[in-house]
Amino acid sequence: MIAEIVFAAGCFWGVEKHFESIPGVVDVKSGYVGGNYENPTYNQVLKYRMSNNKTIINHTEGVLVKFDKDKIDAKELIKSFWEIHDPTQLNRQGNDIGNNYRSAIFYTNNYQKETAFNTKVKYQKLLEQADYGKIVTQIQPLQKFWEAENYHQDYLKNNPNGYCPNHATGIKFEPEKINYPVLLPLGDKEIIVVESEGYCPYCEKFEKDVLSSYKGTLPIRKAVSKQLDKFEIKTKLDATPTILFIEDGKEVFSHKGYLSSKEFYEVFGKFKLGEDTESYNVAFNKGTDNRFCKQYEIFKNTPDGVFVDKLSGEILFDTKDRFNSGTGWLSFYKAVDGSTIEKTDLSYGMIRTEVLAKKSGIHLGHVFDEMGHRRFCINATVLDFVPRDEVQ
Repeated sequence: MIAEIVFAAGCFWGVEKHFESIPGVVDVKSGYVGGNYENPTYNQVLKYRMSNNKTIINHTEGVLVKFDKDKIDAKELIKSFWEIHDPTQLNRQGNDIGNNYRSAIFYTNNYQKETAFNTKVKYQKLLEQADYGKIVTQIQPLQKFWEAENYHQDYLKNNPNGYCPNHATGIKFEPEKINYPVLLPLGDKEIIVVESEGYCPYCEKFEKDVLSSYKGTLPIRKAVSKQLDKFEIKTKLDATPTILFIEDGKEVFSHKGYLSSKEFYEVFGKFKLGEDTESYNVAFNKGTDNRFCKQYEIFKNTPDGVFVDKLSGEILFDTKDRFNSGTGWLSFYKAVDGSTIEKTDLSYGMIRTEVLAKKSGIHLGHVFDEMGHRRFCINATVLDFVPRDEVQ
């Protein structure tokens, strides 16, 4: 979810550049804020910066920061704001003098308001320890942000040698300690995805592309390296994500870095199924179950429910669509909408239509047009059955 907050900490060129560099920030605009006249321009703001006209409240140079709340908390942005300038200076920052350079936070919700005031108290104590004076920063609700002229946007990006003074006091907040729970082995097979304590774009992408849709039975847990206890791990955990394939607390193998959904399920299949199994041969080598195999005999007359991908857990077929074709393979009139992909298969000198699971990409079987209906001829060894009342 995208949220907004406005900061004023002196010349907006440098402030804009600072916040643009923070992971989780999606956009930053320079502009004018906090005044009582409409459509301010740069020249007007400069004109009123030393004015004694009591009917005019001048705008200050500020930046509108848009950020993804799932990637960064407003508290981190507010703490960064305190650290990049001197909030004890009234109507100035260094040699930039005037009310258009005043320090201010313009919040857009109560959480930002509370965080601004709470961090102000903490930062004041740190400043006093270094003999700084009182913080004069204004903390107000955002009423209106006026975007500055185009030439002010990304000014330092477009003018690398441009004016960019550093007015920071050098006073930093103490890092907040996070107490991570200890993670112990579950026993049997499981997967641990080791992530970064900070922002990790490839961890986020792996979560989005793979983990968010995973519904399988084999446990997959996420952790930072310091959480792991009583695991026997060979891989050096110096990159994220690192995907550990664990059996009885011992690393079987691992992968460092991002894996696409297709790549992950290929590795996952080796781990969960075993390369020498019939189910692996069907899933990844386009093999075929023996007619009337053991798994077929178990699945042909199950109670009401659904059949799911043995790897991803995605629902593929429904018992309502199952019928006995007499072929020795599971047969369905249709697949669950959107769960499968069909591709032309020219193997063995035939023209057939292959059926694959959309999420994991594994081979399921073939679909045939027969006597006015379609028959999905599906290998039982790549499926699991879930009773209707247990479907989530």
